[in-house]
Amino acid sequence: MSTTPVEEFEVIIVGAGIAGCAAAKAFGTDGRKVLLLERDLSEPDRIVGELLQPGGINSLKSLGLEDCVEGIDGIPCYGYGVIRKGETVEIPYPIDPETEEQAVGKSFHHGRFIQNLRKAATHTENVTVRELTVNSLLREDDSDKVVGVSAQSKTNEYFRFYAPLTIVCDGLFSKFRKEFTTKTPDVRSNFVGFIIKDLELPLPNRGHVVLAQPSPILMYQISAHDTRVLVDVPGKLPSVSTGDLKAYLEETVGPELPESIRVKFIEALQTERLRSMPNGFLPPSANQSVGMILVGDAMNMRHPLTGGGMTVAFNDIVLLREFLSPENVPSFTDYETIAQQMNSFHWKRKNYCTAINVLAMALYRLFAANHDADLEVLQRGCFSYFQKGGDCVDGPVGLLSGLIQRPIVLIYHFFAVAFHAMYIEAKINGWSGAHLSFIMFFTVLYTACVTILPYLWSEAKY
Repeated sequence: MSTTPVEEFEVIIVGAGIAGCAAAKAFGTDGRKVLLLERDLSEPDRIVGELLQPGGINSLKSLGLEDCVEGIDGIPCYGYGVIRKGETVEIPYPIDPETEEQAVGKSFHHGRFIQNLRKAATHTENVTVRELTVNSLLREDDSDKVVGVSAQSKTNEYFRFYAPLTIVCDGLFSKFRKEFTTKTPDVRSNFVGFIIKDLELPLPNRGHVVLAQPSPILMYQISAHDTRVLVDVPGKLPSVSTGDLKAYLEETVGPELPESIRVKFIEALQTERLRSMPNGFLPPSANQSVGMILVGDAMNMRHPLTGGGMTVAFNDIVLLREFLSPENVPSFTDYETIAQQMNSFHWKRKNYCTAINVLAMALYRLFAANHDADLEVLQRGCFSYFQKGGDCVDGPVGLLSGLIQRPIVLIYHFFAVAFHAMYIEAKINGWSGAHLSFIMFFTVLYTACVTILPYLWSEAKY
């Protein structure tokens, strides 16, 4: 085993993904000496992280990274289409009152976007990018203070790098999360993803959510000829090797799709590789480590149903750059000031991430009704609520897109859906008076509460 000489930096960033590349660009631009480490710099091939909401686009612009969504055959996205029992409702992104232009997101192949981000980080002054696997965090003798990392090359050359601050952005399957928090992701389902070639979606330049049984299906175009399909599979994932997963998609999921999509869906199952990713919830933790910060999916996750992960990550880097700017923290050796700034960071980010996190989890519970009669009542009411248009879609999609940063708006609309669901159910069943008051009111309201309140509480208590 050979070890190279010690190298020192101001900040070490572990992981050159969404958050890591953005952080490297931000801190390097601010004049910090940055080392960005990634175990594999070849283009990643993932089935998630392919739709960036308008709020994420705005954060990219703040970081000077807006060009990274260009030149990758990406597709502009102007909102969503929700399909339920053959009916489709369009949910457009809101109009910016200042520019009078509609907000726009972007969908793309994840790997192409990542390579552009890595290129931007590499070309940023003060940033060094190395292809190395970080094996462990280095700590000061007899303390928990992180002072650097040890890393290994593919040729088994070993390195030790030192910096007063290490930012860990190693993603969903974080190696170092356990050194920061005892919380672990709560995984309820898996996304099974594949590509459908040349599929004509009902609403061009829109993400599509099919409210199917037992859980939702997502579809959005990510390049000129490729449409991503993500099927949520609750519980234990059927086996790929035995053919059980393919059979599940053909026999259970296929019949739930609109006829215009079903044929292409079944055809793609015969030729495309099926891949899966776990869908989990991990509430954020306040940073209490000395010399180390955890960001991105390593620190905070939500169900990817609403495509909010990258938007939260980029906004976190915008805030992190603000709170740890050279004006606020001249030296990263000032751990007391960093702790104060990270406490402020934790509470400020809540305005942004709470609405996105809770909306993703609550909508997933609602859309994955799985033959639960009470949830199906609420789901039916939600779809009808969207059909009303106006503020009934502007508020929810403003939250989902990262353009509205007030959690109270989420609470208002969620319970507005609950009361609307009561009204719709009363019309369907001809209920009125005491029967409606004592049965429907408490049933629907209770269902709404158990759908959203656990996630609000998880966000609030940390």
